[in-house]
Amino acid sequence: MLCLGGASFFCWLLLSSLLSGCGYLIQPRVTTGMVNLEKGSYQLDVSHTSVLFKVGHMNLSTFVGRFNQSDAQLEFDPEHIAAAKLKAWVDINSIDVNNAELEAQLRDSSWFDATRYPQALFTTTRVQVIDANSADFTGELTLRGITQPVVLHVTFNGGGYSLLSGGYVLGFNARARIQRSRFGMNYLVPAVGDWVDIEIYAEFKQQ
Repeated sequence: MLCLGGASFFCWLLLSSLLSGCGYLIQPRVTTGMVNLEKGSYQLDVSHTSVLFKVGHMNLSTFVGRFNQSDAQLEFDPEHIAAAKLKAWVDINSIDVNNAELEAQLRDSSWFDATRYPQALFTTTRVQVIDANSADFTGELTLRGITQPVVLHVTFNGGGYSLLSGGYVLGFNARARIQRSRFGMNYLVPAVGDWVDIEIYAEFKQQ
């Protein structure tokens, strides 16, 4: 389409209308409620995932960081939700606190000791349904070579067919609280808090 002279405004208006409609075209029709989601094997969509951690700092503020590289697999059957399986990994070296010098310190042996223990691993051992959209995934977290039980409180936001992902996708939020000293990371407790909150925001693609 060629827009000349006074017609340029109408061309701009038409183009703007077409572009604004794209958001509606790619928005999936989302179904909520775990029992209404599709059975299957799911792989983490790493491009739509955030893994955050939060810890108290000097009783003055909350320090927030993230891990930029992670992966996970989910086995899910709405007729047997208690049999769901989740296995997730985090690359410790991908820690990101928007400060290169501090990131290097956190990778060191006083903190995550990333050279010796480059990954954190979570594997479910039991799943308990809480309500229509949430469940507790009890499992084992291995961090710094130490394995401890952890409960991951999971919310399924819904599922639907996504044009962007090219298939069926589950929306997934999760949170947990761990005590870092139980994983051999007691440096600077209590000035830097012992309890760490973990938040995960993710999408899983059906395989």
